[in-house]
Amino acid sequence: MLDGDDAPFWKTRTLEEMNPTQWESLCDGCGRCCLVKLEDEDTAEIYLTRLACGLLDVRTCRCKDYANRFKKMPDCLEIDVSRARELSWLPKTCAYRIVGEGGELPWWHPLISGTRETVHQAEISVRSFAMSERRVKEENYWRYIIPELGEAKR
Repeated sequence: MLDGDDAPFWKTRTLEEMNPTQWESLCDGCGRCCLVKLEDEDTAEIYLTRLACGLLDVRTCRCKDYANRFKKMPDCLEIDVSRARELSWLPKTCAYRIVGEGGELPWWHPLISGTRETVHQAEISVRSFAMSERRVKEENYWRYIIPELGEAKR
């Protein structure tokens, strides 16, 4: 939540200038980047599924073992500055993408609202539709492809 006249760090610093605490606080906790993506081998097109990484708690949209996620899930990608600027599948609602493109954080972002619940209330998080990839055989992942996720409910 913002107080006073001081400009917030995401308006005064580039992604490259942020310290680790600031960088982490940009994550809204939506869980969208933790959804399983499928790539068409012929076209390189990326398809989003409603299957979430086995480490994502879909009720809270938080990683069950954030500190060890790269050891436990070898295909987990760390979202760093270069990836935030390059990954086409990062959702349009992602704060890393928004701030990197010079946009304004939306009303539901925890840094604006002061609570982690607004990302769920705005139906940005995957809480209402995702399920763990551990419940599905990999050869059936294609059955869970979804259209691109939209913007927040007003």
